[in-house]
Amino acid sequence: MRKLANRPPPARAAALVPDLKRIFQAEGVPPQLVWQAEAESSFNPAARSPAGAVGLYQFIPATAQQFGLSLTPQDERLDAKKNGAAAAKYLKYLHGRFGNWPLALAAYNCGEGRLSKTLRAHGGKSFADIQAYLPAETRMYVPKIAALIQLRENADLERL
Repeated sequence: MRKLANRPPPARAAALVPDLKRIFQAEGVPPQLVWQAEAESSFNPAARSPAGAVGLYQFIPATAQQFGLSLTPQDERLDAKKNGAAAAKYLKYLHGRFGNWPLALAAYNCGEGRLSKTLRAHGGKSFADIQAYLPAETRMYVPKIAALIQLRENADLERL
């Protein structure tokens, strides 16, 4: 929270957040979760990672296709609304599988298989139960999104 407290929302957020919130709500996902895009891409629809992830919510090709995004002839990961719709669908799926938003976000970051294996190996039921056993990036990722949601929406990730 301290690290993010004085950081204004990315400039592109003002234009994108209203549409993304409508998309998330239509999918049955809390609209506050649109702020995940700030952690993923700083709301840059053209963001690219060294690992090949693209767009607002940083989809790798296989996951993009799984959630309805075409890669050819044009890469739909670059379309902010389509990327947002795929992210909402994926988050809804992950929430259904893992039962809460912190675990869904952890799975989004480190992968479903890895999260499932960690939960089984350590008998965990919550993010707090297994946080210490996750990759460092994921250990920081979920609290960062929780902080962004708190700052931008005055909402608690655990209560969404």
